[in-house]
Amino acid sequence: MVSRKPASRRGKPQLSIAVSACACALIFALLLTFRPRLPASEAVLDAALLWQSMMPRAALSLIAGAALGLSGFLLQRVLRNPIADASTLGIASGAQLAMSIGLSFSPLLLGLSRELIAFAGGLVAVAIVLGLSWRRSLDPVTVALSGMIVTLIASALSVTIILARGEYAMSIYIWGAGSLSQQDWSGVLSLAPRLAAGFAAAVLLLRPLQVLSLDDAGAKSLGVALHVTRLAVLLLAVWLSASVTANVGIIGFLGLAAPAIARFAGARTTRQLVIAAPLTGAALLFFTDCLTQLLGPGFTDIAPAGAATALLGGPLLLYLLPRVHSFAAVTAQTTSAIKRLRSPARVFLMLLIALALVVALVLTTAPANDGWHIASGALFSDLLPLRLPRTIVAAGAGAMLAAAGFIMQRVTGNPIASPEVLGVSTGGGAGLTVALFIFGFPPPFVMLASMAIGALVAFLIMIAIAARAQFAPERLLLAGIAIGAFSMAIVTMVLAQGDMRGYVLLTWLSGSTNRAGSFEAWTAVISLAVLAAPLPFLSRWLTILPLGGPSARSLGLPVGASRLALATIAALMTAVASFLVGPLSLTGLIAPHLARLTGFHRPGQQLAASILIGAGVLVSADWLSRVVIYPYQVPVGLFAALIGGPYLIWLLTRKEAA
Repeated sequence: MVSRKPASRRGKPQLSIAVSACACALIFALLLTFRPRLPASEAVLDAALLWQSMMPRAALSLIAGAALGLSGFLLQRVLRNPIADASTLGIASGAQLAMSIGLSFSPLLLGLSRELIAFAGGLVAVAIVLGLSWRRSLDPVTVALSGMIVTLIASALSVTIILARGEYAMSIYIWGAGSLSQQDWSGVLSLAPRLAAGFAAAVLLLRPLQVLSLDDAGAKSLGVALHVTRLAVLLLAVWLSASVTANVGIIGFLGLAAPAIARFAGARTTRQLVIAAPLTGAALLFFTDCLTQLLGPGFTDIAPAGAATALLGGPLLLYLLPRVHSFAAVTAQTTSAIKRLRSPARVFLMLLIALALVVALVLTTAPANDGWHIASGALFSDLLPLRLPRTIVAAGAGAMLAAAGFIMQRVTGNPIASPEVLGVSTGGGAGLTVALFIFGFPPPFVMLASMAIGALVAFLIMIAIAARAQFAPERLLLAGIAIGAFSMAIVTMVLAQGDMRGYVLLTWLSGSTNRAGSFEAWTAVISLAVLAAPLPFLSRWLTILPLGGPSARSLGLPVGASRLALATIAALMTAVASFLVGPLSLTGLIAPHLARLTGFHRPGQQLAASILIGAGVLVSADWLSRVVIYPYQVPVGLFAALIGGPYLIWLLTRKEAA
């Protein structure tokens, strides 16, 4: 019986094709049948609505879904990576960034060749991802992490441009949620020839695609020009996904879902998948769009097609985790090159002096229209009420993110874990989004509470997933990407509205400290004092937990209770810090690493050093964000992400320690 199962599934290769075609026809018939009937006097208007809006929308959903399904299959085949698609490789965010730049600085150019601009942005993004992953032989986990980094940096730059250009560029973010609304057939006429050309090219590449399923040595032995073939397939896949992004916005994770569902339904060979993946993608997007329309226009406004499909991305990534086998798991081994400090007290004193000097510089020095000035006397007293709260907020948030990152690294035993990488920060954003849905414009206390709940739920899910996989680094990091993607899809649903709630979330994403006052400053000070106070008494837990569950239990440690307590502290720190400076800073990753590289070995020493370094890093980033393009300001969260992103890139590309 066991030996017959694979054969029976291979014997039904057309199942996914038939299911896809039947689903498309059935849903389209239902949509037309159950449309509300209008009086005869409105028949003309009804016909115009049908042929100029509903029919183009239905056709475009089929074409866009097919293009994304084909693009996802091509990316997965050429990279031998079951979780590759335009979302996980940063192609969609790169295209969005390119179009944001085009719309902000040259609207005429964007109107003439938006597909070309989107293609250039997506191509640059995937080139960066492949460049970062090349030294690890395109390891699936490294590719996914590199895609997350590129997406993070591209999103930070996009939000910066939107905030700088105001409502003129806000339409890009609304459009980026992936709306299929149409007023004519221009979108269909633009995208259909591209899909036809892409499918024809994929058919011509059938034999190379079959050979690419082998390893590199096997492909070369069969006479395939490996690099040229990979480049051709990558260009085709990026072109298809960028064309969809340019026409309808970002349709999240559809390219990931379509090939996976096609394989599950019975498609196995390359020829079958080339046909089944586009049909499955078309059926999936068509079904999602029809479902949102049948639920009512209000639901369509709340969850555009792109945001609705993005909600599938997180759970689907979690489902595919067991199928991802990493042969170069990213663990960021840095401890072998670290020398222990002989006098840690002296280094602590140096860190304190450095932090004090940074704070003094921030409070006294700033540029003006006639050059740089050092405030003193009466001028210093006048500026202090403006500068001091902002500095305290940045220092407190940096310290809490550093402490949270250190705790996560110890609990999971993974030195690359952090609130940003594991999706805990965006989990707090999902909690904030739910609060905005329920309360409209909630008071700050409710916002903090909702973010704390969202961050805690995200981290507990993370620990549960990691525990089932014995805290394997690749499963942990990919689960973080999945939870972050799901949480950001929830945030995007509100951003797509374009109302004041979306502006609240956009400001939160940027992490601006411009409006920091006494409430935010006291929140940072009190939260840091209360949440960091128990940590010195938990140093034994922080020392033993990285050894793993069995070892910790053998030493008498209550593993479940200790992880829950530390997770609660880390989640609360992340929520408060993200409320103050946004989710993008990466301070929670780099501060513990810098403390470790400085030479601190014991957990208590590393924690204290991480707190000082995190405070200094974010205070410095806040000051630099004000002076680097004076008189304009870059939000501190985005600026810190642009600093932390290259560090994470270096961490991924450095050679493994011997």
